[in-house]
Amino acid sequence: MDHVYGAMIDSGVSDWQVFQQDASGTADISVAGRWEGAGAPKAVVVLRLVREDNGLPVATHLNWQTAITNKDGTWSATLTNVPAGGLYRLETHVRPDMIQAVEWSMRGDIRHFLGVGDLWIIAGQSNAAGYGRGPCFEPPELGLHVFNNAMKWALASQPLNESTGSMHLENCEGASGHGPWIHFARLVKQQVNYPIGLVQVSLGGSPLVSWNPTEPGDHPLYKLMMRVHKAVGGKVRGILWYQGCSETASVATAGTYASRFIAAAGAWREAMNQPDLPVLTVQLSHWTGPAPAGDEQAVNKAWTVVRDAQRLVPKQLKNVSVIPTFDLAITDGIHISPFGNMLLAQRAAQSALAMVYGFKIDHLAPEPAMAHVTKDGIAIEIEFENVIGRMDSIDPLAIPFRVEDEDGVVEIKRIEYTGGAMIRLHIARPLSGKAVVHGGYGHNPPPVPMDMDRAMPMLGFYGFPISVH
Repeated sequence: MDHVYGAMIDSGVSDWQVFQQDASGTADISVAGRWEGAGAPKAVVVLRLVREDNGLPVATHLNWQTAITNKDGTWSATLTNVPAGGLYRLETHVRPDMIQAVEWSMRGDIRHFLGVGDLWIIAGQSNAAGYGRGPCFEPPELGLHVFNNAMKWALASQPLNESTGSMHLENCEGASGHGPWIHFARLVKQQVNYPIGLVQVSLGGSPLVSWNPTEPGDHPLYKLMMRVHKAVGGKVRGILWYQGCSETASVATAGTYASRFIAAAGAWREAMNQPDLPVLTVQLSHWTGPAPAGDEQAVNKAWTVVRDAQRLVPKQLKNVSVIPTFDLAITDGIHISPFGNMLLAQRAAQSALAMVYGFKIDHLAPEPAMAHVTKDGIAIEIEFENVIGRMDSIDPLAIPFRVEDEDGVVEIKRIEYTGGAMIRLHIARPLSGKAVVHGGYGHNPPPVPMDMDRAMPMLGFYGFPISVH
């Protein structure tokens, strides 16, 4: 059409958009555009918000409202206190005469499938972006939407990180696949009963420095995240963070991961003006290697050190959680498979529902609370916290621990599972001087103990001190 009469929407709202609710459970929706009244000088633009499924007004105060209608052919309006929920439809008209019935007024643009709920930013490396390969039954669902790499709102579907029409080349992927976050959003939505919007900015292989403005460098992915954060309204519910593989390149880099990540999270929160912004983190899973010849010891240590940093950050930084991954199936040497992603999504959803939404859920993974040598000196007992049932292993012969003292590595002869929250490491010799134990040691550790009642594996740890009676 060469010329359109009525109200045109130019900015403020798009099909499939999810608006972040505020603390009161509502959002304000501002919209603007142009109008053409076919020569009616007293015309006004009117708009309303209705339920998509039945056409009824969302609330009385959101029924037909008069916009600020300017003689220069522009208009603007803000619908206030839109309740969390949806999906909604925004309708507009141009009413040439204040007496004329709205339903027979001149046409106006419509925006469909709108929601008010929570937005979650997806950030990090390839397992955040989703590189899983293979089939997985995961149909799209109304109320699960994505702000994609094309800077457009859409119904969320796999792969979330695909770069068709990308408007930000900073994270244009060379590969794409299945990720965990649609199922995460589905499980959260089932409990909170309002739409969830996913905001995609992750990039496979990205180092922490690209996200951390407190380190030297250009920080392209940090800048992208801030730009996208602004584009979706300047407020989100939290960040979904899975990153760390790139930090295992050296023991030195691994050793500074905790402090650098804490600095990065602080910078995100400050820039977003959300000092308590929740961050859900994921502990590194496996890399099957092999490590470069001669570097096996350094690689194993670096992977374990990064995992320990990820474990400890929630103890130092408010509103941060860490999700275990040791038991997740992988597609290749390092990327979580679709089956593994569905389990990861379940754990992430439990973490979010407990930490962010206040549900009473046992979501914390087992981790060491104390370790001591037995009186006879031939075993180390590790007491785990966050255990609901009993600690055990699918492979009771596996040795995923490493013990070191002042004389070097101490051989672990076997692991005894006691039927509770304690496991016993039987060692080949008495300890000498200060000693530590590492759990889930190496880039590709054997099966680790888990809380069997929840099938929840322990978190990996490094350098946990062993006390002597």
